[in-house]
Amino acid sequence: MSLNSIFQYFVPKDRKVFFPLFEQAASNVVAIATVLVETVNSHNAEARDEYYKQIDKLENIGDELTHQIYLELGKNFITPFDREDIHTLATAIDDIADNIQGAANRMNLYKIEDFTVPIRKLADLILQASVDMEKAVRELKDLKNVRNIADSCIRINSIENQADYVFDRAVADLFLYEKDAITLIKYKEILATLENATDMCEDVANVMETILVKNA
Repeated sequence: MSLNSIFQYFVPKDRKVFFPLFEQAASNVVAIATVLVETVNSHNAEARDEYYKQIDKLENIGDELTHQIYLELGKNFITPFDREDIHTLATAIDDIADNIQGAANRMNLYKIEDFTVPIRKLADLILQASVDMEKAVRELKDLKNVRNIADSCIRINSIENQADYVFDRAVADLFLYEKDAITLIKYKEILATLENATDMCEDVANVMETILVKNA
């Protein structure tokens, strides 16, 4: 057996393990973000109840994919890039889904009927960032299109900045115009969780930029 054959024996078929799992996790985030947008734009209470159930199911799928990545990380001796970056990337992608579900749970539990313009805008921004995140993740498998990954990361950072502005303006308006303290707290929590989802998208972008630098 040649030295190359011995080496290949220990190399995991990462294109059949890590990258498909990352791509599935990223696609799942786009799916859950899409349902979130449908939720906040729906005027039908029964339809929203179904959307909330879909979001829960998709978040569970995301958890399973993340767990699978962790398992593969423990089983494989050689990985396509740094083990720490694989773990951090998987966690960051999962955190997006967690925050989307967290916002949806609050909307459901608080019986929110009036989805304000800032809530709808933040949902749109989450979806935009998620789509760019998925595009970048799909380019990781061979790192041939580094420019595409970098461009997606730049767009995600810009979207996160927009989300910061929408959140700050919305919270300021709540304190200026909302007279009911309970209503204020409900909306502030929802807005904060939505904005945090865009922060998690930026975290994913930061991890991918780190991977690019290490593999340049």
